[in-house]
Amino acid sequence: MATTANFSEIDMPGQARSTRSVAIVTGAAGDIGRAISLRLSDGHDVIVLADLDGEAAGRLACELGEGRFVAIACDVTEAASVAAMATAAAGLGTVTTLVNNAGGARAVSLQETTPEVWRRDNALNLEAAFLCFRAVEDMLKESRGSVVNIASVNAVGIFGHPAYSAAKAGLLHLTRLIAVEYGKFGIRANAVAPGTVRTHAWAARARANPQVFEEAQRWYPLQRIVNPEDVANAVHFLAGPQASAITGVCLPVDCGLTAGQAELARTFSQSSHY
Repeated sequence: MATTANFSEIDMPGQARSTRSVAIVTGAAGDIGRAISLRLSDGHDVIVLADLDGEAAGRLACELGEGRFVAIACDVTEAASVAAMATAAAGLGTVTTLVNNAGGARAVSLQETTPEVWRRDNALNLEAAFLCFRAVEDMLKESRGSVVNIASVNAVGIFGHPAYSAAKAGLLHLTRLIAVEYGKFGIRANAVAPGTVRTHAWAARARANPQVFEEAQRWYPLQRIVNPEDVANAVHFLAGPQASAITGVCLPVDCGLTAGQAELARTFSQSSHY
């Protein structure tokens, strides 16, 4: 694992390194990771931008402000890489927040899901969060810190991408496991479950169907889809002091998708009010 920043260059006059609060965001180079990292800079001294693409994370650190934002190349599916990232983060200050944001989906249906895809999606979307938490758990005990796992509405309903969905469902259970077992150390663990988020990950689908977002909006009670800042605001809340009594929960950030569908309610009720 290679880092993409010189830690000795991080200088905060008048503040000892040990007193700096550090947030780690995995998958930081993507649209959601970027928004989360920027939002967490309100409340944290240093943001570790951990991403498999170290160069992209480095560019983001330059864009957001080197010093407070530190890029670290990390494969979150490899224990050794995660351990090295955690050691590097510990050298920047005290880790108070871990955001397990890295994720991705492959096969869109169960019939198309191979054993390899099943294992890879579980490694990235579930096992990686376990590895990252265990790597920083001692630091989180020390800081009485917070874990925020980025799940998905796919964890609670069938919206395609079965291996990804099963892994995200497991991530919700992992969130509760951490909350219950580590609560005595003051560690809080919560999850955010976004619906459709307008990111570059949708670029290929948008090229194939330019109306994909408009078609998706009809299923959302708010008649819009989520943007990365919506997710970031939820993470900031759950990681912060205003949520100090909240642990073990999943906060849907889905414009009402999992609350129900107006079109279905209209069909069943025969009421024009839906």
